[in-house]
Amino acid sequence: MQLIAENLAANRGDTRIFEGVSFALRSGEGMTITGPNGAGKSTLLRVLAGFLPPSEGFVEVSDGELAEHSHYLGPNNGMKPNLTVKENLLFWQDFCGGGGRSTLDALDEVGLGHVHDVPFSDLSTGQKRRVAIARLFVSPRYIWLLDEPTTGLDRASEHMFTRLIVRHLRTGGMVIAATHLSLGVDAMKNLRFAEAPL
Repeated sequence: MQLIAENLAANRGDTRIFEGVSFALRSGEGMTITGPNGAGKSTLLRVLAGFLPPSEGFVEVSDGELAEHSHYLGPNNGMKPNLTVKENLLFWQDFCGGGGRSTLDALDEVGLGHVHDVPFSDLSTGQKRRVAIARLFVSPRYIWLLDEPTTGLDRASEHMFTRLIVRHLRTGGMVIAATHLSLGVDAMKNLRFAEAPL
């Protein structure tokens, strides 16, 4: 699979957030998006995820539609606090079309099999983020779009997530991550936004 972005631009109202963004990734490749707050990192991910239309340019994948091949993990965890961890993951599994790991297996990937039946609201900040990461495994998708994915994680959990990213890339996936912190994956490309719009 190949992902191509050509001359992308995005506006917020009448303000141009970024422009002239072009890149290409193949299966097994990843890219970090770095730069100051407000420069457009999250906006670019939302364009790639299909949440926002580009003001200019285009993005496409070589096989089908980008949205059907992508998981988006935003800064909010996307979980309902009154549901159990299992119920939340089952919701996302159904929403994304299933076909992946069981909810318990997905939680084991992030070291949280023991919280399977716990209400999401009872978890710590780091545990909530790890459950959100487990969502990546209940329905397989080639492309992970990650917005500040290590927010709330301790050092051990950051290392765990690095291993999961490396494995995803080695098995032919793609990762695009907006981040202020290094993900510890040396082979990833970097797209840097120089400054925020005035």
